[in-house]
Amino acid sequence: EDTFQLGANGNIDTAYFDRAARHQTNNGGPADWVQVRDTTGGTCCIGLWGPLARDVVATVSNDDFTNDGLKYFRSKQVVIGGVPVTAMRLSYVGELGWELYTSAENGQRLWDTLFKAGQPFGIIAAGRAAFSSLRLEKGYRSWGTDMTTEHDPYEAGLGFAVKMAKDNFVGKAALEGRTEENSARRLRCLTINDGRSIVLGKEPVFYKNQPLGYITSAAYGYTIQKPIAYAYLPSTVNIGDAVEIEYFGRRIPATITQDPLYDPTMTRLRG
Repeated sequence: EDTFQLGANGNIDTAYFDRAARHQTNNGGPADWVQVRDTTGGTCCIGLWGPLARDVVATVSNDDFTNDGLKYFRSKQVVIGGVPVTAMRLSYVGELGWELYTSAENGQRLWDTLFKAGQPFGIIAAGRAAFSSLRLEKGYRSWGTDMTTEHDPYEAGLGFAVKMAKDNFVGKAALEGRTEENSARRLRCLTINDGRSIVLGKEPVFYKNQPLGYITSAAYGYTIQKPIAYAYLPSTVNIGDAVEIEYFGRRIPATITQDPLYDPTMTRLRG
């Protein structure tokens, strides 16, 4: 109840938590009940994801990885191949699975155990490009790329994560009165019409021949077999509208598409 692990985005986040902890008070004096510790150097994480993830882990662990044993968006302490692991039931790639955290000295052992166990199931070691492609198919945002301090949650399509009914939280005053409906711009999903043109990011997006936004993230979606891009555009640009992306002087036609493109009902993640 009093221990939290956060996957921060970098040193700015670490500094924020340090500063916030120092400003906590205990009966008017300095807080002695909040400590912030950066464990990055001593920690490693392996993502085990996919429709056969449970089959793989069942061969090397006696812990309960069923839906009842470890529900979606929960975590628990488990042992995998003799390695103590914090298993978090979440996925940045839109498939069933877990982020598996252990100490740095146990990282190689955990990797070898899982990779060997997965051979009969066709396991692969996927890299950053696959990771990016899958997250875009699922519509997951990336901090620093798809959203920064210049955007609010409603513009980024993350209004569902804001609970304005809470008494107070950092940033509540700044969000008063804001909704997705009254946002001047929205982060929109684009699919590229020709099915093959890939853009990189930061390219201008034209609507009715006017430059109105820019690409944040882009990749080829291998599951849906279409190139995907995300862009901030005025809220007046709606699902189904045609736009163009300028890529090295060439205009590439694209269509505003409802996201997420993959598993919108979350059945694969929660199954």
